[in-house]
Amino acid sequence: MGGNGRGTDGAEKADKAADKRPNEQLGSWFLRSGWSKGELARQVNRRARQLGAHHISTDTSRVRRWLDGEQPREPIPKILSELFSERFGCVVGIEDIGLRTAHQSPSVSGVDLPWAGPQTVELISEFSRSDLMLARRGFLGASLALSAGPALIEPMQRWLTPGPGGRASGDPATDRASRASRLSGPELDLLESTTMMFRQWDAQCGGGLRRKAVVGQLHEVTDLLQEPQPAATSKRLFKAAAELAELAGWMSYDIGLHPTAQKYFVLALHAAKEAGDRPLGSYVLSSMSRQMIHLGRPEDALELIHLGQYGSRETATARTQAMLYAVEARAYANMGQPAKCKRAVNMAEDCFSDCATGDGDPDWIRFFSEAELNAENAHSYRDLAYVAGRSPTYASLARPKMERAVELFSQDTEHYRSYALNLIGMATVHLMEREPEQSTVLAGQALKIAKQVRSERVNNRLRKTVDTAVRDFGDVAEVVSITEQLGIHLPESVEPAHAV
Repeated sequence: MGGNGRGTDGAEKADKAADKRPNEQLGSWFLRSGWSKGELARQVNRRARQLGAHHISTDTSRVRRWLDGEQPREPIPKILSELFSERFGCVVGIEDIGLRTAHQSPSVSGVDLPWAGPQTVELISEFSRSDLMLARRGFLGASLALSAGPALIEPMQRWLTPGPGGRASGDPATDRASRASRLSGPELDLLESTTMMFRQWDAQCGGGLRRKAVVGQLHEVTDLLQEPQPAATSKRLFKAAAELAELAGWMSYDIGLHPTAQKYFVLALHAAKEAGDRPLGSYVLSSMSRQMIHLGRPEDALELIHLGQYGSRETATARTQAMLYAVEARAYANMGQPAKCKRAVNMAEDCFSDCATGDGDPDWIRFFSEAELNAENAHSYRDLAYVAGRSPTYASLARPKMERAVELFSQDTEHYRSYALNLIGMATVHLMEREPEQSTVLAGQALKIAKQVRSERVNNRLRKTVDTAVRDFGDVAEVVSITEQLGIHLPESVEPAHAV
């Protein structure tokens, strides 16, 4: 009997040895890195100390075992991913080095993600970490692809399905007093006020200046969500994560990183669902809709905005509803549907007239002022004019609203980028009304602001507007002058202009 027992043990060991095969993916990256086993071990230990994982002490024999197929424990897979990504200047996901299945990497997984709190936290954490790590522009975006059509809309529709929100863990012990959060109320207040400050910086400076700070703050919030938290604290943290992810997406969109922006928007919607905040989710969907309009996909934009309207119909304030109708009007305008566009414009104005102090508007909708209402509706009529072959009728509808937007934004000390965009919008209206001299005056004013804010949207729209002026009125002295100024003062655009 003893002999049979030993024979069984030997067979089990043989089976395990057969199962543990050399990790060829890790071996390939290791060989190309040029590092020795000792150097990789030293780098892993150094990075682990930086992360506070002082229990990790790797040596050459341990690295050899990883190469032979041993699966290291967390956080070593993440550390290896970071080290190889930095070494090669591209995203090297954990699954790329043979340490996890591919579906768990947010860098390559598209927008159809699991609607569950722990996975949402992990995905935001990994994606923001990759973004911070690959700060050189384009590397993260190059590993992503934009989703559109049913591939985008169908996963987003699951935002509407009922489900528990605001919990980072399914462990009921997180609600017990014995697992009280180490975050105090004032600390949570400070976190939320910091998000408000970041939002103000974006409006003043454009998306290019403070984006990394926003992503870093988002990553910090996910660290807090990975700790046991009471339900109320978890809900506030998910709300903060949603707002920061939306802002990171908006800033990425503003500087032309469209796949990165879309991924942040999707993650923000997931976090908003976990927070149980339907109006915030509708705001995220409005940002996604604006991006789709910019990219020439108004049908997708309309689907997204309708999802937002339906999902928040019972909870959104009048100001939020007005904003959603204004974006809906933009989508209809770009689809060439004037009757539906006008109806949405009127609905936006009616809802806005119902706004009152004490409505409980959150900070993220504060941007939607009378100036922004006029700007959005003016651009809807201006877009209709473009679709209708530069129709003077729609241009005349756009003009008074655009003039009012420019007037109000000129008095605004915060929304510099919006002021520039509406100066450019007014310039396009003057071009459609064959008034090139007035158009160049406004373009010149916008150029002064463009030099102060880091926004590819401003640069691209200004460049396209001046190109149109050159095409139609190239012999006008003022057009020649603004073209020369543009060549001197505006940096070369890095993204093709999709839409004005």
